[in-house]
Amino acid sequence: MAGGSAPGASLVARSLTVLGAFDDRHRRLTLSEIAERAGLAPATTLRIVRELVAGEALVRDGRVYRVGRRLWSLGLLASEETDLRDVASPYLQDLHAATRATVHLAIREGDAVLYLDRLSGQASVPVVSRVGARLPLYPTGVGKVLLAHAPAEVVDRVMRSLEPMTRYTVTAPGLLARQLERVRAEGHATTREEMTLGACSVAVPVWSGDDVVAAVGVVVPDFRRELGRLLTGLTMAARGIGRAVSAAPAPGS
Repeated sequence: MAGGSAPGASLVARSLTVLGAFDDRHRRLTLSEIAERAGLAPATTLRIVRELVAGEALVRDGRVYRVGRRLWSLGLLASEETDLRDVASPYLQDLHAATRATVHLAIREGDAVLYLDRLSGQASVPVVSRVGARLPLYPTGVGKVLLAHAPAEVVDRVMRSLEPMTRYTVTAPGLLARQLERVRAEGHATTREEMTLGACSVAVPVWSGDDVVAAVGVVVPDFRRELGRLLTGLTMAARGIGRAVSAAPAPGS
């Protein structure tokens, strides 16, 4: 269950709980599934869902519901993430042209990776990421970079919730801790089929001053023969994005 509303919660709180029933693994839900995941009575869920459909926040397709485009449009108003994506766009395009791989721009949101942009590569590599999607930090290349530079309390929480995504996912806290140390020392992260079978990744941090503000990564079938070339392209893109972010005026200035 995604979470429930406290007794006496306001309509706004219950509406947010209904919307929170949807996530990357639950994109289409029936009314009963929404009620179960939201922890609300079916009658209450029905009233809220009808209002959300009328307001174009949800869309009904037969017996199932999905998130409407109005929420996507509102999400694009999250200025900091949108500005970063706009600033990074030309560098991601250059990286994509140079590598022909799937390219990612991501930030950390809480204990997860939030994907701000994705450019699909030419090679047939299974990729589960989508723009706006959230995935665990520990089995992804961009996630390992962001986790390596995350506050200690975030690392502690992640270490206590390691679950295998594939048979290659690193779930031993000690091993993951050593990987994160290596990421900080070497300046890049790699994964081999930890999130999805058949997909490997290489990622580097985007620095703005003393802070890691994002991560840039590529997904390829195998990076062992071309790690140097990929790192060269990634490093150039990350440096360009970092300089652009540092030079950009502060919001509202």
